Amino acid sequence: MPIKSVPIDQIKIGHNRRPINGDKVEELKESIQANGLLNPITVDRKLNLIAGLHRLTACRLLGLEKIECNIVDYEDADQARLAEIDENFIRNELKPLERAEMLLERQKILDRLGLIAKAGDNQHTLKGREMISPPAKTNLEFAKEIGYSERSLQHDKQIAKDIHQEVKEKIKGTPIADIKTELLRIARAGTKERTLAEQAEQSLELAQAKKDKQEAQQQAKIAAQSRLRQQELQLQAFKIAMAKREAKLAAKKAKSLVEEHQAGKATVGQGKPWVNVGDEWILNQQHLVYCGDTAGKQFTNLLPGNAALAIATLSPSWNHDYLINEARIVAVLRSEGNIYNFCSRTSMPFQYELVLNNLYVGLFSRQSISKPQIPIHIEGVEGIVAYLLNMYTNPNNFVIAPFMGHGEILIGCERMARTCFIGGENPELISRGIMRWQEWTGKSASKTESSEL
Repeated sequence: MPIKSVPIDQIKIGHNRRPINGDKVEELKESIQANGLLNPITVDRKLNLIAGLHRLTACRLLGLEKIECNIVDYEDADQARLAEIDENFIRNELKPLERAEMLLERQKILDRLGLIAKAGDNQHTLKGREMISPPAKTNLEFAKEIGYSERSLQHDKQIAKDIHQEVKEKIKGTPIADIKTELLRIARAGTKERTLAEQAEQSLELAQAKKDKQEAQQQAKIAAQSRLRQQELQLQAFKIAMAKREAKLAAKKAKSLVEEHQAGKATVGQGKPWVNVGDEWILNQQHLVYCGDTAGKQFTNLLPGNAALAIATLSPSWNHDYLINEARIVAVLRSEGNIYNFCSRTSMPFQYELVLNNLYVGLFSRQSISKPQIPIHIEGVEGIVAYLLNMYTNPNNFVIAPFMGHGEILIGCERMARTCFIGGENPELISRGIMRWQEWTGKSASKTESSEL
């Protein structure tokens, strides 16, 4: 390929480019500044960029006016895009979701170019166009050449085709886009609904061809409803995947904190606060901690009234049914016992129960909430708290915890940017919870003026 120096501002970038990785651009800037551009970018005769967006971006940020380019000659945009996709695979910079989408796009391009082998074709068959030499490889041939198995190719195809487009947009930019096993779980969620939608869409096409308006309207409605349900189930699977990851990180952080205590490394907040019954504490102008009866008016008057979630521990003297009026969802944790016995005594509407790491979690809400359709494996109380926060809340939501425990909910809310209203009757547990928050954050807690009066 001829190499030519081209003004940077003349390079044209298409709309279907991959997102730029800022860290990679910074690395390239340092390399180019020290050694020059060792590998030219690739463009077609019209200066449309085919490969090298990160290199081009780095050169632009360095203020360079020209850039060396490999000039290639392609018949049309499909051939140029095919070369771009192959270049990206060769460089092995793709995330699993990107790779799956590009392989599907590659297959569609090969279909349009007539390069998918059919009965009676030979390797040089090309419908109505000048032959490409050598012929482009099929996806299977190409995948094997870059170390893919046929099974891996089928998995990528499933990820690209079966995940709803709206769900893909949610996944992009998150850690789940890097985890193929989770992407497959999401793709397989809502399989029944996706199949119904595809069947309805085929029937819709037939009805339109026959000009049967009534049948077409009926099939369009079925297809839309099925796609919406598929989207809902796959979004739930995505949230579960994110929640499991958050749970794993939370459990790891908790273990690290315990190890620091054992090693004597915890130094922040050594002046342990002494908390008395009736005290109210503010943590970093965000969380509120109360020492006293969390079923009494002094605590309930502090609550915001529109919390997204309440997390409570079942006790023999349970008198916290009021939580259903303060939070959209109430999660009640217990180690043993029958949830239905508890339900017979509570006025909170029961939705369903989860078993997470030998802990039973009853979910209560006045609204209908879908039960997860896939198995959930989570370790540690910190992990369970992180799972519940990720599944049923968003950043800046309010969370109520009428029992301090070991501060797991308070730390979880801090780590995941939720605001926590937490309390308990045991001054020692409240002190330990505040102490743990101080050690985790490196910040100080302060007693409110009202509790000092």
